[in-house]
This record gives sequence, structure tokens and C-alpha cells, in this order.
Amino acid sequence: MKAILYYVHDPMCSWCWGFSRTLNELLASLPDEIEVRRLLGGLAPDTDSPMPVSMQQHIKNNWTRIEDTIPGIKFNFDFWTKNSPRRSTYPACRAVIAARQQGEKYDILMTREIQKAYYQHALNPSDNIVLTELASNLNLLPEEFKKDLNSDETHEKLIEEINMAREIYADSFPNLVLKVESEFFSIPVDYNNSKIMLEGINNKLI
Repeated sequence: MKAILYYVHDPMCSWCWGFSRTLNELLASLPDEIEVRRLLGGLAPDTDSPMPVSMQQHIKNNWTRIEDTIPGIKFNFDFWTKNSPRRSTYPACRAVIAARQQGEKYDILMTREIQKAYYQHALNPSDNIVLTELASNLNLLPEEFKKDLNSDETHEKLIEEINMAREIYADSFPNLVLKVESEFFSIPVDYNNSKIMLEGINNKLI
């Protein structure tokens, strides 16, 4: 039986950061016959406009909720005083694609670098200069990364992944969708218990 588990995320999605540990537990326990595909959902398009104060407060409240919901998850709230936040996650999404161009493993590695920079080190992954520094941390080829980061091809690939996510009704992040043969099943995300999600997946494989 052919099965694909789609993980739809955004590297600047705070709930995705909170989910990372339990996601890894889930992926490590999946049956061998399930292929995992990562899709970038693209939370917020490109903009140079400052993030409204009301939205900043909303996101800060989300960070507090996540800390209260998921044991061990902490955010560096210095981000909000050290940066000029913008509601723009497409640059970080393109950075994941640009990194992936230099090897499939860099999809996950760049996502983690962006999350650590944003949530632990109070850096702004909406800025290309920050993304370039993160690529350097991973020893990616710098000129190739810079070229791919802002290329039309990379942006088109991002839009393709966003559209694919919408086609499988993954309109919030993080999101898990299981494809079995030609059918798609939403797998409810549990931020603290991978076994519940694994049970839901296995039930669809029967």
C-alpha cells in the first residue's frame, strides 16, 4: 500500500517550533512503507511594512500559550525589542528551498537554523542578511545560496508548495495529511503525544 505523510509547516510558525520535538518522535516511529514529504505553507507574503502593534501582541500571546502548553519550549522575547518585526515569512520559506537545492538534508537543517535564530537568539529571519548568515552556519555554498534565495525559480517553487498545501486542505500549521492510495486524511496534531498521531495514521493503513 502506497502512503505519503505530508508535513505542512512554515519555519517562522511558532506552533511548528513547539511541535518539533514531538514531530521527530512521530517520524522516528512511522512504518517503513510511509514516505514523508515536507511542504512549505507560507504564512505571510513579502512586505517591508512594520508589523502592527496589535499583531505583535497577538504573536507574543501565542508564544506564552505555547510555553504553557508544551513542556520545555521557551521563547526569547527579546526579539520584540531588538528588531523591527515584519509579518513576512516568505523569505524564510525561500531560504529553506534554496538550502534544499544544495542537498535534501538541508531542508530540515535550515528550518532548524531559522527556528533557533528566531525563537532562541532573537534574530529576524524576515531579513535576507540573517538568512545568509544561517546558510553560512550550515557551510552552504554562499554565492549559490544568495542567488537561489531571491531567484524567480525559488519563489515559483514556494508558490507551488503553498498551492499543494491548499489542495490537500492544509490551511493551518503545523499540519499533517496522510495520503493512502488516492485518499487524503487529516491527522490531528497532538503537541505532546506522538503515539496518538501514530495510532491515527496506522488506523488509516488498515
